[in-house]
Amino acid sequence: MAAERLLSEAKFLTVAEVAAVMRVSKMTVYRLVHAGHLPAIRVGRSFRVPEQAVHEYLQDSFVGAESA
Repeated sequence: MAAERLLSEAKFLTVAEVAAVMRVSKMTVYRLVHAGHLPAIRVGRSFRVPEQAVHEYLQDSFVGAESA
């Protein structure tokens, strides 16, 4: 029941929306999805990516400046 509630509250983005958020091309998003780096579901012939997954990917990929 809790899993159903989480799915119903999840917001899914199109590949174009993900590309705009990440400021990359749609092809880059497709590559991330096909490589398994970015989870997605298939709806017909297009993909939908959970918004939270995009934020997690960006957070995990963040490279901060370290103090010397």
